[in-house]
Amino acid sequence: MFVLKLLLKNAFRHRLRTLLTMVGLVVAICAFGLLRTIVDAWYAGVEGSSSTRLVVRNSTSLTFPLPLGHGERLRAVDGVRQVSWSNWFGGVYITERNFFPQFAVDAATYLPLYPEYRLSDAERLAFLRDRQGAIVGRKLADKFGWKVGDAIPLRGTIFPGTWTFTLRGIWDGAEARTDESQLLFHWQYLNESLRQKTARRADQVGVFILGIDAPDNAALVSQRVDALFANSLAETLTETEAAFQLGFVAMSEAILVAVQAVSLIIVVIIMAVMANTMAMTARERLAEYATLKALGFPPGFVVRLLFGESLLIAALGGLAGLLLTLPLAAAFRAAVGTLFPVFQVSTLTMALQLAAALGVGAVAAAWPAWRMSRIDIVDGLRHVG
Repeated sequence: MFVLKLLLKNAFRHRLRTLLTMVGLVVAICAFGLLRTIVDAWYAGVEGSSSTRLVVRNSTSLTFPLPLGHGERLRAVDGVRQVSWSNWFGGVYITERNFFPQFAVDAATYLPLYPEYRLSDAERLAFLRDRQGAIVGRKLADKFGWKVGDAIPLRGTIFPGTWTFTLRGIWDGAEARTDESQLLFHWQYLNESLRQKTARRADQVGVFILGIDAPDNAALVSQRVDALFANSLAETLTETEAAFQLGFVAMSEAILVAVQAVSLIIVVIIMAVMANTMAMTARERLAEYATLKALGFPPGFVVRLLFGESLLIAALGGLAGLLLTLPLAAAFRAAVGTLFPVFQVSTLTMALQLAAALGVGAVAAAWPAWRMSRIDIVDGLRHVG
């Protein structure tokens, strides 16, 4: 207790300098945490993917569809227990700024593959029965204030026209990382309209989703599927859901690397500021440390004083920065809307924030502590005058 009181008294001997140092540390730790959370948000789709789901797409490009007839052949592949499919819709709700993912899905087979989308039995049944029905995630419904029974008009871009859907259900994610920013509607409704307007685009799907019997069989089942359609007019590329999501993340890999680099640079800058503060502190107390050594205190005591003071300031600043990160992240999440389906400060990020703060405190005190431990008593006492 005596040592803690001594450290507090020493740390706030120059209150303005200490407070300004702590403010800088709070800003740095907040920025570090937010930037780390942005990177985590980019990988949220990967983290939320299932190891028992495979995605089958056209080997040429995702923009090329696959014939619906592939589905029957996929069901016969050894290791495949469920088959469903979906199309990216790409509609606009009121204005282009209201972007959110929309998929036309085969609801009867799609929903069993995604148990993390938790719907009530009544809402699930209402959706399955309504040809023009749609379901959305809780986050998306809250953003636009939608309620069950509301009409949702979308202006088609890939599929021209105005498409109106009736909201039949709102799902809640089984976990915090479950995507709640999507809209799902019936693929059959889309396909019937295409048959009437542009028959050549009908009976085609964007991707097939396969449910497999065991995660360990993912590579083997993928090989079987791709071999089945090899040398056909619509060859396939089958990959795990995580690999499929990583393909999108890879498109912005340079940006993510830059964000991570900036977060580390911020920590290094505040480390330099903190080191300067501790160097000034040690220089001002040169005579005091020399006196302690003259009274018989070992060099290790002086080292512990400097390290303790530096770590105390770093811990206080780091904790304040961590606590401030949480409301800032919530405000950022509200501002970006559905751009990041999952945006939350993870436990790992909070641990890294505290570790970064304590690391800054330890490194900042290292050089001054080493110098003070080797100070000559006579030179130190002479410094008084």
